[in-house]
Amino acid sequence: MKRVQFIEHKGKKMLHLDFSECKVAELDATIEEAKQVISGQPSDSLLVLTDVTDTEMSRETSRLIKDFTAHNKPYVTASAVVGVSGLKKVIYDAVIRFSGRHIATFATVEQAKEWLADR
Repeated sequence: MKRVQFIEHKGKKMLHLDFSECKVAELDATIEEAKQVISGQPSDSLLVLTDVTDTEMSRETSRLIKDFTAHNKPYVTASAVVGVSGLKKVIYDAVIRFSGRHIATFATVEQAKEWLADR
């Protein structure tokens, strides 16, 4: 499965960002790919599903995610994330404060897709 791809759920197009099990170098490369895709979309048009399950967390990943989340703000209508637990919860809270965005958290990808489909 590609790490950055559009999917459809209940007739809604969503951008699925699969950051699961990424180490810092792969996360950085995947974020760069995602930025290119996102910046080519109209403002306030994207439903985004991000999976951070078992993603390596460090100061560098925190910085990358904060910058990425701020970059995406003008393009995103609604955003959901899966895999936020432990240290990732601390980073998630910091990202939310930094970006001023609301990003809903879910236990599973299916729950996140259901929520996004209602947006």
